[in-house]
Amino acid sequence: MGFEVITERLRMEPFQPQHLEGLFAMDGDPEVMRFIGDGKPRTRAETQAAIERVQGRWALFGFSWWALMSRADGAVLGSACVQHLAHEEAAPLEIGWRLRRDAWGQGFASEAARAAVAFAFTRVGVDHVIAVAHPDNRASIRVMERLGMRDLGIEQHYGQSCATYRLDRATGQAAGRPSQSAPSL
Repeated sequence: MGFEVITERLRMEPFQPQHLEGLFAMDGDPEVMRFIGDGKPRTRAETQAAIERVQGRWALFGFSWWALMSRADGAVLGSACVQHLAHEEAAPLEIGWRLRRDAWGQGFASEAARAAVAFAFTRVGVDHVIAVAHPDNRASIRVMERLGMRDLGIEQHYGQSCATYRLDRATGQAAGRPSQSAPSL
């Protein structure tokens, strides 16, 4: 079974060695990484190691991180995932995303997040997904709200306080439709 996902403007491909340059350009940007993990940019070696870890997770679980490729020009615009929350196998699945700075504000995060939700519900078969963000990361929180996710408040994940949101398949919002009042990201 292939794990590539196609959306209107994106081709979501499981991390592969050919994505290294594009992913490193994003992960090496301090602005992109300020709300991710320890807030520090990744080195090229760390990005390479992440690609290798992710490939193992795809093989083991059938889900993990995708490189978000522009369908217009093939450039790596970002990454998105379905993964175990905090990398704990007993934890619920989470969706996540990050984008190159020049791709911010164009709706790519919402588009990728909706596709990740659909993948989790239809291909993986889970009943709900979680998303977490640094409490100051308003852009990611807005994406969660557009998806119709329910605010669970601040919880501890990845060793830090996170704004935590949940989306249940039974709510009828499995496709992550944006709210009518929210502008596109």
